[in-house]
Amino acid sequence: MRQMMKYRLMVPGPTPIPPEVAAAATLPIEDERTVEYAAVFTRTINGLQRALLTDNELLLFTSSMTGAFEGTIQNLFSPGDRVLIVNNGAFGQRWVELARAFGLAVLEVADDWGAPVDMSRVAYAVDTNPDLVAAIAVHCETSTGVVNDIRAFGAATGSLVSLVDSASGAGACELRTDEWGIDVVVAGCQKALMTPPGLAFASISQRAWRLHERAGLPRFYFDWDAARDALRAEVPRTPWTPAISLISQLDLALQRLHGEGMDNVFRRHVELGRIARAGVLGMGLGLLSPADDRNASVTAAVLPPDVDGQQLVDHLLARYRIQVAGGQGPLSGRVIRIGHCGHIDAFDVLTALNAVELGLRDFGQPVLPGAAATAALSVLDGLRGGTEPPPIPLTPWTVSSPYTSVGEAMS
Repeated sequence: MRQMMKYRLMVPGPTPIPPEVAAAATLPIEDERTVEYAAVFTRTINGLQRALLTDNELLLFTSSMTGAFEGTIQNLFSPGDRVLIVNNGAFGQRWVELARAFGLAVLEVADDWGAPVDMSRVAYAVDTNPDLVAAIAVHCETSTGVVNDIRAFGAATGSLVSLVDSASGAGACELRTDEWGIDVVVAGCQKALMTPPGLAFASISQRAWRLHERAGLPRFYFDWDAARDALRAEVPRTPWTPAISLISQLDLALQRLHGEGMDNVFRRHVELGRIARAGVLGMGLGLLSPADDRNASVTAAVLPPDVDGQQLVDHLLARYRIQVAGGQGPLSGRVIRIGHCGHIDAFDVLTALNAVELGLRDFGQPVLPGAAATAALSVLDGLRGGTEPPPIPLTPWTVSSPYTSVGEAMS
């Protein structure tokens, strides 16, 4: 008889969802154009604004995040507009391809996958290219685990409309939209916001709305004017039939998030990142991204050259029912990625680390039993040693891990 084993989802998205959020999917479907449902809808909009720490107008769409990304291009630009794009991973590259697909001219500020982009290079590019109309950056580059310095990005691009893709950052990594001068933030619900996939949203500043007024690209489903008009109607709603159950689920997830408090949410993810990095290094693997508190949503571990990453991912699922993610693009087969955002706690991370350690031993790697747990627990013990966890400075970012990266550097 096959032994029962729980499935544990430890990828950067979609992520596990709280029980009450899952249960909300079974509620009867409501008419989305009623006053009663409008209360749920507007509470969800307000909850998203609070999560992004913004007073900017926020529009909600039934789509994948890529749909909302495409809609942002359509609503802000005209063919031939020149935009700067920060590119240090698979999703920065996606923005480059998306912008070019709509006829935009792209100036890339690129760096190696696994390295945060130096925002002084962005500032120089802005200063020396007066024809730029906007700048785009990925907050958490999910393909590598690197979190770019969005506060510095906002400062470097102050003369332009700034657009941030915070797919796996929103609700996990510190993002102070208004304080940092970010004009547009685009994200979705299935990562740190603890909701099944299918909803995406954009917060939009007044400066971005002014750029929108001159945008000449065609649009229909993702038309910001239609979405704003519906939101401002006597009974607030979406212009098209929304994913009603998903909105109800997101409403509950946001209530849970704000019950914890955003600063506490950011702090919790910082702690989970420290624990994950310590465990990875403890079992002798390298870190793709710097051991920096900013990298709080996903940890990418560099594997020994004789271990194929995808084979290890498949083995962990088949043998231990632990789902982690493999590498993308040039990192395929070379890294695994452990997600720790959303409805995740320290013991979920410990379980994933222990499974990776067992998997490496199954592959003949000389990993000392308990090495990952010992290193990770030492960090957890330090964080939880008192009645209250020690304060963790959220800004400016500092390298706080007592460990250093080992293994070959990824180029």
